[in-house]
Amino acid sequence: MSHAIRFHTPGGPEVLRWEEVDVGAPAPNEARVRHHAVGLNYIDIYHRTGAYPLPMPSGIGLEGAGVVEAVGSGVTELKPGDRVAYAGGPIGAYAEVRNIPADRLVTLPGAIDFKTGAAMMLQGMTAQYLLRRTCPVKAGDTILIHAAAGGVGLIVCQWARALGVTVIGTVSSDEKAELARAHGCDHTIIYTRENFTQRVKDITGGKGVRVVYDSIGKDTFMGSLECLQPMGMMVLFGAASGPVPAFDLGLLAKMGSLFITRPTLFTYIAQRGDLLAISGELFDAVTSGKVKIGVNQTYALKDAAQAQIDLVARKTTGSSILLP
Repeated sequence: MSHAIRFHTPGGPEVLRWEEVDVGAPAPNEARVRHHAVGLNYIDIYHRTGAYPLPMPSGIGLEGAGVVEAVGSGVTELKPGDRVAYAGGPIGAYAEVRNIPADRLVTLPGAIDFKTGAAMMLQGMTAQYLLRRTCPVKAGDTILIHAAAGGVGLIVCQWARALGVTVIGTVSSDEKAELARAHGCDHTIIYTRENFTQRVKDITGGKGVRVVYDSIGKDTFMGSLECLQPMGMMVLFGAASGPVPAFDLGLLAKMGSLFITRPTLFTYIAQRGDLLAISGELFDAVTSGKVKIGVNQTYALKDAAQAQIDLVARKTTGSSILLP
């Protein structure tokens, strides 16, 4: 028998249980993967607390890397022994072994180890679609990224810098500001003691930024809009501080004909071709050295509750992984 983290009711980290599970043989079009590393992401918190409801009882986790042990009928792109990685579901990555639809798996390049693979897929593909698809940026643009020292933030800083973009990032402490700058952030704003909206205006000479990438939500939403230049775009891709209240779209006209969107990675990689294209560009960015993935925290998989506690308390930076 193998083990997995499961929960039977939404709630605090104490609901997470280390349970024996019977994985069994993969069904048609599935592959059985033995994880070498599992990714930790903020969306896991939303699932555990019920903010994003799941049928109960449930596994948890959306990202992992490991080796294919077996494949079901109909699987032609993978074979036992292949190194693979994935992000985006179905739910259940916090497990030693699992079955997963084979079309959700991508082959992990030999130059990328399992820990890096598990740490980079969800956050790295998120950075890719933000910068390259939702609002494609180019040399000379100026952007604002909230939580610049977080997993997505550090990747966005590096990738945007490689594209010739000026990056402004918000962080909560001097230590995180130093980390963000080391990863390509040109200007850091410590939001715990600075007004980030005013600082953005100061940095840009009053012009504002072309795009704001905001994963914080309620606490930063209005301030983020105020940072935009006319016809700028607000990309709300998370809600760490809570959901944004009802909003009068007429304000977008008054504030400069602004655009706003609420994308998710799962939409962008729903089609196999898009998954391969987005992950392929991410792999190229990492193997070329343009983007370095920092695995800054490591936990045993059975200690997933503590990992989530640290993530919510903002004790983590960059990427965190769970090891079976």
